[in-house]
Amino acid sequence: MSMEHIKELIARYDLEEDAENVIIPFSDQNGRIKRCHILKRPFIRIVYPDRHYTDYPLGDVIEATVRFPEMLLSQALQLIYNEREEQEHEAEEDKT
Repeated sequence: MSMEHIKELIARYDLEEDAENVIIPFSDQNGRIKRCHILKRPFIRIVYPDRHYTDYPLGDVIEATVRFPEMLLSQALQLIYNEREEQEHEAEEDKT
């Protein structure tokens, strides 16, 4: 994923950034404004309790965090990927 794509996501979601982070402001359940800082790296690694890990593209991490800020990142990413699979499946069905 290119930095141009990341810049597009920052603009689309009206996010903030500094030299090293994408900053995602969000409101918690009590209405307080919080900020999530995500390092600008090509991939973000999640290490699971069973010690396996997965590297996720930064763009997917940004989208998952923007859409589901209160959820665990691993769960939010799974929702994003499930939605994409459903959309791809529907697109394939429309072709036939």
